[in-house]
Amino acid sequence: MPDTPGKEAITQAEARVLEDLRAKRRARQFDRWLGWAIVAVGFALALSPGAATAALLVGSALTLWRLRADPAMHFRRLPFDIPVLIFAGFGAASILVSPDPAFSFYNYYNLVGVYLLMYFFIGQNLRTGRELKLLIASLAASALLCVLYGFYQFAFGIDTSAMKWVDGEAFPELRKRVFSTWENPNIFAGYLDVMMCLVFGVFLRVKARGQRLVLALALLALAACLAMTYARGACLAVAAVFVAYGALRDWHVLVTCVLVGGGILALDPALLERMTSVFTRLDTSSEMRLAFWESTVAMIADHPFLGIGWGAYWMVYPLYDFYMQGAAGTTIKIVHAHNMYLNYAAEIGIIGALAFFWFFFGTLVTALRTRFLTPEEIEREAQAGRAPQPTDLSPESGIDEELRAVHESVAARTEAPAWNWAAFRAEVSHWEERRLASGFALGIGLALVSIALNGLTDDLLFNIPSSLLMWMLAAAAASLSLVSKREQAATRKEQQT
Repeated sequence: MPDTPGKEAITQAEARVLEDLRAKRRARQFDRWLGWAIVAVGFALALSPGAATAALLVGSALTLWRLRADPAMHFRRLPFDIPVLIFAGFGAASILVSPDPAFSFYNYYNLVGVYLLMYFFIGQNLRTGRELKLLIASLAASALLCVLYGFYQFAFGIDTSAMKWVDGEAFPELRKRVFSTWENPNIFAGYLDVMMCLVFGVFLRVKARGQRLVLALALLALAACLAMTYARGACLAVAAVFVAYGALRDWHVLVTCVLVGGGILALDPALLERMTSVFTRLDTSSEMRLAFWESTVAMIADHPFLGIGWGAYWMVYPLYDFYMQGAAGTTIKIVHAHNMYLNYAAEIGIIGALAFFWFFFGTLVTALRTRFLTPEEIEREAQAGRAPQPTDLSPESGIDEELRAVHESVAARTEAPAWNWAAFRAEVSHWEERRLASGFALGIGLALVSIALNGLTDDLLFNIPSSLLMWMLAAAAASLSLVSKREQAATRKEQQT
């Protein structure tokens, strides 16, 4: 009898250990499943939107299951949840005033529902360097396939003269515009803008020569494919982003941008003529855009609070058609305003549009401000006696292992000859998580700038994969911002003690 309490205590202790082991196994299994879901969503988004949506539904269900079953997984609030909810609320309310509420409701829950799922899925699961690398790798792989397919179209010929993407009278020599897996060249060009900004952001933050070489080649391939789309707005938008960054932060970027851009224009006179047409004359597409904007402003003036209804632009536009009325072109369905700002204000009202742009530009600023200490900066902090605490970006390995990898990489570069394939491969295979996170956050900020500039003459977010990509990047920026803030708070606390 005296040993009974001891046996019970041992049994309870063993039960706790077994429960901890089971919880860890469940967490590892969830990590594997959700990692594959992130890869599937990121990879399929540009190649097969239907497959991406299916993967997103599975990933969101797994996330809900994990939030319920894993005590270590807590729901995290993102910085711009409030404007997202206001935007979703006014979008839903606009259905009530739509000319066809059934259509608007169907369009709303199929689009906004998926947007919110993407925001939830990425925002809840992007917590460590592992998930970040999986997301970046999947986006990079799909972008590579899109670019290769774009080159294939250009090499073997895609005659777009009958597809209404070019004013044949203004540009009779322009017969070939690539669009890869996207719907048309302008949308593909907007996607390439985003990818170029993401690559450029990472390029600015990494220091290894092999990595910078790979990223530079990727930028050249993306720029060449962008030129093959002959999309004026997208070309000018990404050029403005790079030139502005070069003028404000690094003159080397400015010089490189001028040289590369000038070289592409010199090699392709058709592209040069198309770019200069923006400043020298109005072709049909420019004239039509001005007409769309005039009509859309009238819509907003007549329906300022709830708008004309989610997705109802094409139904209401004929009532405000000041440009093509009575002409043969009136049978063409005008589905959006070719201006992101006016389109949101027209469809969901001024308050709903302001909520969306609060979320959009707030995310843009947050992404540009997000920064992680590099391994070298961590080492300097440690030498000064102010070592920051490990963060979610390296939960298992900690800071020491990453610093050791950096030292080994530096030593290898010091001892290696001018060109060593093994050293190059080792460099490219090891991406410092903090540099990668900082670069990706910067790239997201620049990508949102490009979308904002593109939005002046087009509405890329009307395209479902483009808008899903934007919501994915916004959630990623919010997640990285939270991790960065925790790191900075831990550093300040350590400095105070």
